[in-house]
Amino acid sequence: MFNHLSKQIVNAFPLVLLGIAGFGFLEPEKLVWFKGPWITYSLGLIMLGMGLSLEVEDFLRIFRQPKPILIGTVLQYTIMPLLGYALGYWFDLPEAYAVGLILVSCCPGGTASNVITFLAKANVPLSVTLTSVSTILGIVFTPALVAFFIGSRLEIDRLGLVFTTFQVILVPVGLGLLLKSFFPKATEKTKDVFPVLSVLLIAMIVASIIASGKETILSSDYRIFFAVIGLHLGGFGLGGFFAWVLTRDAKISQTISIEVGMQNSGLGAVLAKTHFLDPNTAIPSALSSLTHSLLGSLFATYFRREPKKPAIVN
Repeated sequence: MFNHLSKQIVNAFPLVLLGIAGFGFLEPEKLVWFKGPWITYSLGLIMLGMGLSLEVEDFLRIFRQPKPILIGTVLQYTIMPLLGYALGYWFDLPEAYAVGLILVSCCPGGTASNVITFLAKANVPLSVTLTSVSTILGIVFTPALVAFFIGSRLEIDRLGLVFTTFQVILVPVGLGLLLKSFFPKATEKTKDVFPVLSVLLIAMIVASIIASGKETILSSDYRIFFAVIGLHLGGFGLGGFFAWVLTRDAKISQTISIEVGMQNSGLGAVLAKTHFLDPNTAIPSALSSLTHSLLGSLFATYFRREPKKPAIVN
């Protein structure tokens, strides 16, 4: 019974996100309490759930099937940061928004991409592996890219970024992986719980940021909205295009498109809240999560309509 309900909730992820975020916007006073440590610990739980869903085999696959994983990871950490940086200047965004856009663009792929890949009937194992690899590499790449792109705008705490990223990624993912390895029977019982928990916590993170920034969002001009939409449309489009050019495999290209286009916006929000004084820096992360989830669900619907051949990862 719960297994079926869990799948229904996960499959309805975009609707759940839109519903809770909408509630946060309409009734902000009821969700503004969800901030600070709540966001950090929630992201930690999401990452723990990801670790519990992984096995050592997921990482061994990298050595046996390196090409699509290498392509997806390189595209993740080139297309999105470059787009985030360029769109900030192109739309002449205020500093807080430009910095927030760069922050979320430098984050690894989000766990929501695995849900969207499943809905699209694309290559879920590849998506999980790509998310895992980009998440682990994010410990180094995210702070380094943020320092490189934002360092041209203002002074930042590079070591602090590394430490925060380490805390919210490696520790919970590593703990989840260890628990899965040593207590497989016990962790098997959580397989239907954590996906639902992740969906609800992602929605709460987004809703709380939107609730606390409601007045800012209402007073914002159109530029930040178009910049965020452009970031994710560019990620989906360019990620899929370059993946197709390099692999000539429709399923792999669709998976990489989804993986590149969807970011770990929760991490972006935590980094923004922790390392930047202006609360508006977290707004792009909130808008990003809502945008990439809705766009991702549309792409998933489109991909599902196309005839599929059995997936072969070269």
